[in-house]
Amino acid sequence: MRTDHATTAFGAEWASALSAVSRYGAGAVSQFGPTRPGIDGLVGEPLLYPLVAAIGFIALYGLYRLVRRLRRPAGVVFRHLLEEYDAITILLHPNPDPDAMASAMAVKTIAERTGTDAKIQYSGQIRRPENRAFRTVLGFECDRIEAASDIAHPEGIVLVDHNTARGFVDSERIEPIAVIDHHPGNGTGDEFTDVREEYGAAASILTEYLSDLDAVFEPSKGGDEETFVVDCQLATGLTYGIQSDTKNLTRGCTKHDFAICATLFPAIDEDLLHRIATPEISHDVLRVKATAINNVRVEGSFGICNVGEVGTVDALSQAVEELMRLEGTTAVVIYGVNNGTVHVSARSKDDRVHMGEALQRTVSHIETASAGGHARMAGGQIPVSQMETGESSEPDFETFDERLLQAMNGDY
Repeated sequence: MRTDHATTAFGAEWASALSAVSRYGAGAVSQFGPTRPGIDGLVGEPLLYPLVAAIGFIALYGLYRLVRRLRRPAGVVFRHLLEEYDAITILLHPNPDPDAMASAMAVKTIAERTGTDAKIQYSGQIRRPENRAFRTVLGFECDRIEAASDIAHPEGIVLVDHNTARGFVDSERIEPIAVIDHHPGNGTGDEFTDVREEYGAAASILTEYLSDLDAVFEPSKGGDEETFVVDCQLATGLTYGIQSDTKNLTRGCTKHDFAICATLFPAIDEDLLHRIATPEISHDVLRVKATAINNVRVEGSFGICNVGEVGTVDALSQAVEELMRLEGTTAVVIYGVNNGTVHVSARSKDDRVHMGEALQRTVSHIETASAGGHARMAGGQIPVSQMETGESSEPDFETFDERLLQAMNGDY
């Protein structure tokens, strides 16, 4: 876990201590009488030992204050940070999923309780059926941006479910005040960073924040305005966010995620949860799944399939989940072409294959390609033009398949 809960006022504590010494040190020790022989040259008129004792006491007090700050729950530290801002922007990663959207809902709820205005924004598109259902069923409000200049409150940006802004013009210039995430990466917030790679979902972290703030997860018990009650929409969103990122608590989850779902359970709306989890599926998604099932190439326990042109990129991730159910298959890569780019979706349950690293090695010779992810789940994008051979203008998918297999086998 990489955690930096708001910059402590360590320097301020010591400045206060030194100020106290200058104001009270000499006067406080002069009552002990003249200095002892042999030490006049060291301290002058005041006595050395009482002065040292006074400095030691103040130092210990400063250390005590510092420890208290560091031991405050992350949710409390985060709330105090939001209190310092009149308005913030909660920025989602491109093509937000339920975990990102639920986390944003929680941050907005905390912000609004502090009197801070919060706006949720994202780049890309919300495409997968359950992602669109999440937005519709829970009334999730968010605005799409195309450039950094579109950000509503650039002075107070909070990243959730990712730790480096991406997917829009000038994203590299973004300097968030806070980062809350569970993915690997080096991105940090200027004032607050909480990255817990051992957690299955960012929604789990945000639910802990709500608990840190003494939120009540049983709406029927909220009888006054002072009580912080988590309503059924937020509880349902957080629950589905955890479930979707952990494949219903069967992949990449920990005891924290299980316990947090139990905490949320009294406040969820089962009907809303069911409507999000079982949306209608488009014809394109079904076609891609059928193509993958019929054309998958299996080498040992690894599966690879090129499904050709796809109208919906997220159909690839849904198709790869289907192929992971194929008996004897431990790792699968599916890819297809959309708007001149090869999109790759990969999954693994094989301890020998770190899928994120395997994809990175596969495209390492292509400067404009991007790939990466977790050991169990990864993805990538390669311009089709970069996969063409010298003799032909057609992309060389056969060589790409061989590189994939070699990387999955650990051959390079």
